[in-house]
Amino acid sequence: MPPLTVLVADDEPPARRKLLRFLSEAPGVAICAESGTVAATITAIREHRPDLVFLDVQMPDGEGFDVIRALPPGEDVHFIFVTAHDHYALRAFEVHALDYLLKPVERARFETVLDRARRRIEQERASGIHPQLESLLRNLVPQARYPAHLLLDLGEKSVFVAPAAITSVESARNYLNIHVDGQVYTIRGTLESFAAQLDPERFIRINRSQIVNLDGIREMQPWFHGEYRVILKDNRTLTWTRRFSPGQISAAPRTGSP
Repeated sequence: MPPLTVLVADDEPPARRKLLRFLSEAPGVAICAESGTVAATITAIREHRPDLVFLDVQMPDGEGFDVIRALPPGEDVHFIFVTAHDHYALRAFEVHALDYLLKPVERARFETVLDRARRRIEQERASGIHPQLESLLRNLVPQARYPAHLLLDLGEKSVFVAPAAITSVESARNYLNIHVDGQVYTIRGTLESFAAQLDPERFIRINRSQIVNLDGIREMQPWFHGEYRVILKDNRTLTWTRRFSPGQISAAPRTGSP
């Protein structure tokens, strides 16, 4: 297996040196370049075409997100965001970053994130399908359409709700509690069957019993053992368990246990 080529982009020399030191001590890693600005990072990516970029969110001439926007769709490069502010985490996952690191970077967390990224990239290499081709194939497949309104059977009555108004869904034995604009509707059903009616680009499963609307999340806070506290805009606090952790999110909701 060829080495993992890595670029480090951070405008703070101490932070950049720390990442470079950790990477130099990691087996199977080849550091191809380092940079300290958005413009230099874009140039370095085009020149070296690294497998992985440790990308600072805030740099003198812009944000790390500007780097991603400047690259052509389907570019064969992965990103791990590095930031001192955890509120950037959700934005990082929205642009399909593999993971993110909080400054000051701790070695244990760094090693976990690097190992996860390595496994993801090796899986893609082993599949034999170039990401650009994979993206093209996905676009050739008709996209699923999701209903604009859902009919909730409440027993004595039924109500229509717009999926966009749903903040979260939680299972309770054979029932589901649907949180909609401050109200809770209880219906019979399973989380899996209900999730099939929701757009997986908008709704994410965060643990065994709960699905959340990404638009309903106010902030995320790293918690213990790779978990996250999810603070919703309605002030409820949920737990994003390790098995469903953001670093392992794909576009579709997952199943499992916390």
